[in-house]
Amino acid sequence: MTTTADRPPVRRATPTGAAQRLEPLAERLLGGGLPVRVRMWDGSEAGPEDAPTVHVRSRRALRRLLWEPGELGLAEAYITGEIDLDEDLGDGLRAMRRAMDERGLTPPTPSLADRLRAAGTALRLGAVGLRPPVPAARAGLRGALHSKARDRAAISHHYDLSNAFYALLLDETMAYSCGYWTSDAPGYGPADAQRDKLELICRKLGLRPGARLLDIGCGWGSLTLHAAQHHGVRVTAVTLAAEQAAYVRGQVTARGLEELVEVLNIDYRDIAERPETRGTYDAVSTIEMGEHVGDAEYPAFTRILHDSLRPQGRVLVQQMSRGANAPGGGAFIESYIAPDMHMRPVGETVGLLEGAGLEVRDVEALREHYVLTVDAWRRTLEERWAEFTALVGEETARVWRLYLVGGALAFEERRMGVDQILCVRPDRAGDAGMEPTRRDWYGSSAGDR
Repeated sequence: MTTTADRPPVRRATPTGAAQRLEPLAERLLGGGLPVRVRMWDGSEAGPEDAPTVHVRSRRALRRLLWEPGELGLAEAYITGEIDLDEDLGDGLRAMRRAMDERGLTPPTPSLADRLRAAGTALRLGAVGLRPPVPAARAGLRGALHSKARDRAAISHHYDLSNAFYALLLDETMAYSCGYWTSDAPGYGPADAQRDKLELICRKLGLRPGARLLDIGCGWGSLTLHAAQHHGVRVTAVTLAAEQAAYVRGQVTARGLEELVEVLNIDYRDIAERPETRGTYDAVSTIEMGEHVGDAEYPAFTRILHDSLRPQGRVLVQQMSRGANAPGGGAFIESYIAPDMHMRPVGETVGLLEGAGLEVRDVEALREHYVLTVDAWRRTLEERWAEFTALVGEETARVWRLYLVGGALAFEERRMGVDQILCVRPDRAGDAGMEPTRRDWYGSSAGDR
């Protein structure tokens, strides 16, 4: 007779959930151990316990990654709420990047065997199926790259989201570009940094009452209105975004600046077709618009800058750049935020400006200033989250959260930069008409005036 004591112990199977099934595959695709902790829809977890936790809320997230592997698929899974982080998104992304750098993880190019293995794992987890719908916020541009029609659609996708949205996100200056942070005193905030930036630009351009300024890509008119109101400058403001043009015209009327400001809702290329303005402007500004021009079109753009100026006239280009070995933009940015955007290292932009006949007189890097600027926008987004979601919906609000968090990290980590490049069109004798020093630019800030 066999007793209980004589029987071999029962071997209990180790609980195996979705996380344990996916962990070997993920490590293969990452080229090493998981840099984050992953919590799956069934409650199973894998990865280091002290790392940020990524919550995969549904099988649809895996299906989306099968159809759209890489950055874009991950971004869309986050936008739709299929993937989330348990902690602050910025802290989580920063910790993940640090962990990958410290471990030297370099994902290899997936082989056919890797893809088949991924499909098999997804099948066993019930994640195989039709392609999930693309989020509505994704741009769907058609037509030839940088044709006028396509450029208008690209600009409209981002800047015509609604004036109400940008009024909620930005400060009262409505400046949607890098600020110039001159103080860390209590009470000094985003609006002060923007006014200091606007004043610095006016000083670099040497604007005086009666001067003529061409503001290409004027946005919501922050520089246009500042130059006209505070410096008595006559401004031609150009924007391709209909919402922006309507806003600037409203502000011109409200501030009684009709005799000083003309607002044109046109493509920048149409400027060259206005012979009455050729070589007549004292100054030209283009603030974070050049990124939208395109690589092949940029030489023609710089020629327009040059040809619009009178001899000894100045141009200030404030433009984002990328590191020499950094891609700039990326699949998410180009699909959801700035389609067809092109960034290059700042030295290449300087070379293109010089190639148009302009003399580059000053380059000022503002990279750290953009970290502060984007962080300010992000705080506003988080503090007024309910208002943003009521206005544009949860998915679009999550697009902007990811965009602002990722943008701040890109500037922080020197993958992206932003620079003010001041140029002059010398006269035939080579005289630039410039002051010998920068003394007049950095006297008192706008906040001290």
